[in-house]
Parts: sequence; C-alpha cells; structure tokens
Amino acid sequence: MAYNLEEQEQLASLKSWWSRYGNLVTWIVIIALAAYAAWSGWNLYQRNQATQAGQLYEELQKGFAAKDDQKVQRAASDLESKFGKTAYAQMGALAAAKSAFDANDLKTAKSQLQWVVENGTEAYKAIARIRLAGVLLDEKAFEEGLKLLEGQFPEQFAGAVADRKGDILVAQTKIDEARAAYKLALEKTDEKNPARQLIQLKLDAIGGAAKAAA
Repeated sequence: MAYNLEEQEQLASLKSWWSRYGNLVTWIVIIALAAYAAWSGWNLYQRNQATQAGQLYEELQKGFAAKDDQKVQRAASDLESKFGKTAYAQMGALAAAKSAFDANDLKTAKSQLQWVVENGTEAYKAIARIRLAGVLLDEKAFEEGLKLLEGQFPEQFAGAVADRKGDILVAQTKIDEARAAYKLALEKTDEKNPARQLIQLKLDAIGGAAKAAA
C-alpha cells in the first residue's frame, strides 16, 4: 500500500532523526543492557559467595565445638582468603582467635585478631582490638595494649574499652588511673548489662567508690 504524503513526511523525519541520533541510542541501549547483566551477575555471585562462606563457617563452628583447633584454623584461613569481604570471614577469624588462645597459641590468636583489625568492619574491628589488647595483657605487653585502645571506637564499645584499659593499668600498678578507667567503664555500660557486676568487683578490689546500679 502506497504511503500518503503525511506518512512519507513522518518517515523522512524519522530517518533524519535516526541518522543523527541512531548510534547514540544504540550505544545507550547496549550500555543499559550490559549494566543490567552485570548487576544481575554480581547479585548472583554475591549470593553464591554468601552460601559457600556460610557452609565453610558452619564447618568452622563444628571444629570449634569439638575443640579441633587445626580444623578451625584451616576453615578460618579459607574464609579469609576466599571470602574475605563477608561477615563470615570476620566472625570466623574471631572464633579462630579464641580457639588458638584456648590452645595456648598466642601467636596465632594475635594473627587472627590482627586480620580483623585490618580487614573488618568498624564493629568487628572494635571487638578485635579489645580482645587483642587482652592477649597483649597476658603477654605483659602493657604499653602496646594501651596504644591499641587509643583512637576512635564506636560508642557502644566505650565501656568495654575503658574496662580493658583498667585491667592493663592494674597490671601496671597504676591504681589511680585504673580506678578512673573502671569508673568510666561503669558510666558507659548499660545498667542492664551483666558486665557491670564484674567491673564493680574490680573497682571495689582497688578501693573504688562507685556504686553499682540497683
């Protein structure tokens, strides 16, 4: 069927527009499709990573429950090397540090905690720094432990940081400073937190005057 004059003009306008902008439109469509494919692929990859990491973390937990430190360390190492960006790797490293500490392997415990300090999110980094300071306390590396507790921490860890500082200061026989640290720990620890009782006991032991919350 022959085109009428109006249809011919529309077709000519479309051809002219396509001649000017056709390549640009094509590339925009290609880029959009590629971006969608990449986004879908990344989400699938992330889900697969999380599933595999979760399975490996489950194996680590089984090793931890069985007090099989070698199995725990192997699983933690695999999590860190293959799935280091996942929360499972950070949780695994903390568990591996505890397992090594219980096995009296302080070197490995420190190494696992240091990995979290260097690679974890802010909350996991805070936990690792506090625990690492505790290991350093056991090694009598007091100044190194105190240095680790300096700087910024998320507010919810303020009580735990002050409590750990108090422990180190007591070991250094810096009683006045330790007393101040324990008082701060009580101030920063929620009244419903069972840790308050232990902090109060430590404060009482060095002649503290703060009162435990009712």
